Amino acid sequence: MRAVSLDSEDVFDGWRDAARALALASVPPDEVVWTVGAGGAGDLFADEVPPEPVSAGAFNVPRPFVDLAKSVIDHADPERFALLYQALVRVRQQPGAMEDRADPLFRRLDGMARAVRRDMHKMRAFLRFREVEEEGGTRFVAWWEPDHHIVRTNAGFFVRRFASMRWSILTPELSLHWDGEVLKEGPAASKADAPEGDPIEDVWKAYYSSIFNPARLKTGAMLREMPKKYWKNMPETALVPQLIAGAQAREAAMIDTARAAVGGNSTVALDALREEAAGCTRCPLWKPATQTVFGEGAATAQMMLVGEQPGDQEDLAGRPFVGPAGQVLDRALAEAGIDRGTTYVTNAVKHFKFETRGKRRIHSKPGAGEIDACRWWIDQERDLIRPKMTVALGATAARSLLGRVVTIGRERGRVIELPGGSAGYVTIHPSYLLRLQDKAAADDEYARFVEELRAAQAAMAAAG
Repeated sequence: MRAVSLDSEDVFDGWRDAARALALASVPPDEVVWTVGAGGAGDLFADEVPPEPVSAGAFNVPRPFVDLAKSVIDHADPERFALLYQALVRVRQQPGAMEDRADPLFRRLDGMARAVRRDMHKMRAFLRFREVEEEGGTRFVAWWEPDHHIVRTNAGFFVRRFASMRWSILTPELSLHWDGEVLKEGPAASKADAPEGDPIEDVWKAYYSSIFNPARLKTGAMLREMPKKYWKNMPETALVPQLIAGAQAREAAMIDTARAAVGGNSTVALDALREEAAGCTRCPLWKPATQTVFGEGAATAQMMLVGEQPGDQEDLAGRPFVGPAGQVLDRALAEAGIDRGTTYVTNAVKHFKFETRGKRRIHSKPGAGEIDACRWWIDQERDLIRPKMTVALGATAARSLLGRVVTIGRERGRVIELPGGSAGYVTIHPSYLLRLQDKAAADDEYARFVEELRAAQAAMAAAG
C-alpha cells in the first residue's frame, strides 16, 4: 500500500503531483490511501514514503479531465482523491472514457463537480457583508458556512468584485481578509465572531419588497436555489413569508389583467405560466428529468391535444411531441386535415419519468400522484387557451382531464363532457402504434386514429 498525505482539503497541485507519480509508477488505485494533514487517519500498514515528484510534462491528460479534477478537489466527500486517481488511471488507459455519460465513475464525479459549482454560486449570490467600524476605518464582515471546500477557490471573485472595500469573510474552515491590496488567510471563525446587522439592511429590504413580482414567484425553485439554511445570512429573506402569502392572489389578478390587456389573447399570460412551470417541483419527477416540458402552440387554438408525458427526446429538447410518437402524430394530423400549427400540444405530466438501462432511458408510466400533481398545469393551460375541443391522447391524458381512471376501449372515439362543461375526445396515444408488431394491425389502428382525429375536428366545428 502507498499512503499520500496532502497539505489541505483543497490542494489540487499536491494531489496532481502525487497522482502523476503514482500513475507513472503503475500503482493501482486500490493500493493508495489518501489522507489530509499530518494527523490524517491513514492505513497503519501503508508505506508513508511519498512518491518522487516528476516533471510536469511526464504525460498529458485531456483538458476536460483537468477542469473536472479542479472542481471535484473542492468537494467535501473524503473519497474524492481516490475517485479522481481511479479516473486518471482510466483516462490514461482509455482516452475517450470521459465521453461515456453512463459510466458510473464519471457520472459521480460530474455530480460532485456540479455540487461544487452550485456551492460557489450560492456563496457569491447569498453572502451578505455587514458594516463594522474599527480603528483603521470601515470594514465589511460576512459570515458563511459552505458545504464544500470552496472558500479559497472563490476568493478571487470577491477580490475582483469588492476591490475597493476592506472586507473579511469568516467561515468554520478559515477566514479571508482583504485590505484593498493584499489578501490574507486567517484561522477558522464562529458565527459569534460576525456582526448581526447594520443600517444598510433597512434600505435593502425596502428595495427588495418594491421589486417583488408575484408572477415570477416559483416557491419550489426558490427553495431549491436558495435553501432556508442561507436565509439567516440575508436580511431580505425576513420579508419572504409575507410576500409569498399574497403572491397567488396577486398572480391571478395579473393574469386576468394581462388577458384583458390583449383583448382576450392569452399569449402574455401563457408565457408567464410557462416560465412558472420551469421551476415546478410539485412531484419528485423534476429531480432526474432534464427540464420541464411545457405545452406549445397557438394561445388562440381551438383544439388542444394532451399526451401522457415527455419522452427521452422531448426531455432533452424541452418541447412536446418531437420524438418518434410526435412524428406519427404530425403525419396523422396532416392526413386528418389538421394543421398542428393551429393547435396547442401539451402533456398531462410535464417531466420525463424513466428507468435507466445501460445507456438508455426507458419510459416509465406516471403514477396517480404524479398525474394529480401536474393537473394544476393542465387546468391553467385550458383556462387560458379555452379550446373548443380537448383531445386526450391515451389513458393518462384522459385520467388527467376527467379526474378518474379511464378505459380507452370504453371511452375511445366519442365526444365527452369535461369538468367545466367543455368538450373532450378520447383516442389512443400515437406511441401505441409504434409498439404494434403486426404491420396489418398497425396500419388498421393508424387509419382509425386518423379518422378519430378527423371526427374530433368535425365535432369541434359542429359545436360552433
